[in-house]
Amino acid sequence: MATEQRTTTEGGDPDEQTDAPLGLTVASGAVAAAVVLPLLWLVKTSLDVGFTQAVSLLTRPTTLTVFVNSTVLVTLSTAACVLLGVPLAYLTVRTDLPFRRFWTVAVSLPLVIPSYIGAFAFVSAFSPRGGFQRFLAPFGVERLPEIYGLEGTVLVLTLYTYPYVYITARASLKSMDTTLIDAARTLEHGRWEAFKRVTVPQIRPAVAAGALLAGLYVLSDFGTPSIMRYDVFTRVIFVEFGAFGQDMATLLSLQLVGVTFVILWLESRIRGDERTSAGGRSRDVVPLGKWKLPAMAFCAAVAGLALVVPLAILVTWLGTSSASVNQSLAFRWQYALNSVSVSTAAALVAVVAGVPVAYLSARHGDRLSSYFERATYVGYAVPGVVLGLALVYFGSSVGAPIYQSLYLLVFAYVIRFLPQAVGSLRASFLRVDPSLPEAARTLGRTSVGAFRHVTLPLVAPGLFGGAALVFLTTMKELPATLLLRPPEFKTLVTHIWAAYGSGYFGQAAIPALVLLFVSGLSMLVIITQEGYDVK
Repeated sequence: MATEQRTTTEGGDPDEQTDAPLGLTVASGAVAAAVVLPLLWLVKTSLDVGFTQAVSLLTRPTTLTVFVNSTVLVTLSTAACVLLGVPLAYLTVRTDLPFRRFWTVAVSLPLVIPSYIGAFAFVSAFSPRGGFQRFLAPFGVERLPEIYGLEGTVLVLTLYTYPYVYITARASLKSMDTTLIDAARTLEHGRWEAFKRVTVPQIRPAVAAGALLAGLYVLSDFGTPSIMRYDVFTRVIFVEFGAFGQDMATLLSLQLVGVTFVILWLESRIRGDERTSAGGRSRDVVPLGKWKLPAMAFCAAVAGLALVVPLAILVTWLGTSSASVNQSLAFRWQYALNSVSVSTAAALVAVVAGVPVAYLSARHGDRLSSYFERATYVGYAVPGVVLGLALVYFGSSVGAPIYQSLYLLVFAYVIRFLPQAVGSLRASFLRVDPSLPEAARTLGRTSVGAFRHVTLPLVAPGLFGGAALVFLTTMKELPATLLLRPPEFKTLVTHIWAAYGSGYFGQAAIPALVLLFVSGLSMLVIITQEGYDVK
């Protein structure tokens, strides 16, 4: 397995490729087929809709509005994530920013907060007559501007998805050869010119990968647009399903998948050359000088807005808890154990399934391997509610023991979050010097042996980081959990949703804080394992 690689390292010809082994190709194809399986339900249902009716539904003004709204939301949110994530990564890696270790952790932590909890908090705090308005009331402020709509949706989604870009950009900055920047400086290039000519091309693939995850998350998110009252694909699909408008919901879902393919294509064009440079590394950092305080203020503003607001609201909700609520809303620690167990299972399965796809894509540049890798991203963009309903249909067709089982629930999680494992593993495989497993082969190791004893230990940080990322996002997944869990199987997110929906905010505070704590532990694993330690 070690000799069949894409020769993209220095001194090799990137166009020279060997044929991928059959077993690896079959395994990758099987994973890709499993991911696109729920789409068969969408295709089958759409075929039942007459052509004339389909054209009529898709050309309605409201359908065009939904498409435009979704496109604008994804574009603005992804651009904002890049504008936040890249500067934060650069500040915490390449500069003498004070308290860099603290800021590294602080600006990563918003990833542990579910966007719907963030939306609840921002509406509670910054709605026209929310908590912040009551604080300002003695100063004559009677009403705040509306937070609902596009602006509020972009704000919330940006604050809780920019860490995807930050994490990938930081990992790339940590591993890049900074002597190239020193060489550019000796050629009388200024710092900004050296950044544009050297740093940007080096980190562009990582930034594109992070932007892809952020964009797909925004496209598939249901909770935040619903809370912010902004009509996008996911919100309208949910409403149509609830109103028994299955035809419209199915056609919109297929449109959503089409938009996903466009995003994947754009990311592949932006990604560019993924060759990694080898050589020495300079330990010099960029002095901020008079910009130290503004840089710290920037980090503090981002982390404070994303972390302090929801935590303060949760503490406020905690104070409103009541002991007289219905026993069905009483929190039990079994809910936390259930969440951890299914999230762990999903993380393990996702990593195992992601290894062949990531290795084939990293070591072979053929079209088939690229298709397999791209196919894994489809499930990430399909809304959780659509994926859940598709698997309900599949499970009910198959019958016991699949229907309403934990097997089906874990399968849904793996489909949804497999790209996170594949992306992390693929980046790790690309950083492995192909000459190392080749040297093991010359010493008598088999392809499998060289992979196990040389390649696998080298990609272990990416493996654990990818597993932690899948665990983290699985802990937060709401729609698929609500639709696919066994009847008596309750988790932290289902309890939060039930408590909030019943108006007992205090009962939602404890499980929300537990969810944030457990997710925070997985975030620490990501920080320490994924190649961007907090030094």
